[in-house]
Amino acid sequence: MLIRYKKNFEKIAMGLLSFMPEEKDVKKLQHTIKEYEVNPNWHLFLWKEDDIIGAIGISTEDEINAVIQHISVNPSHRNTGIGKRMVREAVKNFEEKYVVCPNDSTKRFYHKCSELLNG
Repeated sequence: MLIRYKKNFEKIAMGLLSFMPEEKDVKKLQHTIKEYEVNPNWHLFLWKEDDIIGAIGISTEDEINAVIQHISVNPSHRNTGIGKRMVREAVKNFEEKYVVCPNDSTKRFYHKCSELLNG
């Protein structure tokens, strides 16, 4: 299930986001987490089963578009459908008010999910 990011999940969220190639640099990663904490247009959600094993971040760019900017799953839980479930839940949460779309770093995975999202 998706849960909203809270400050006490900071280390877990940083660990998950660090699996994304563009978030490898510690300073960049710290800036990204800070943005999720202070920017009201940035929304970070964590996927929790027994443990927190995934993260998905969305920014509301304007009154119409919500952009999926981060998708990350703990490597030991990959290829089990968690990423697709995160995308499906995030889209469901935002689709009433926004058109949900990926950014450049998430578009490949998002398009893999398109069959699931449209089916």
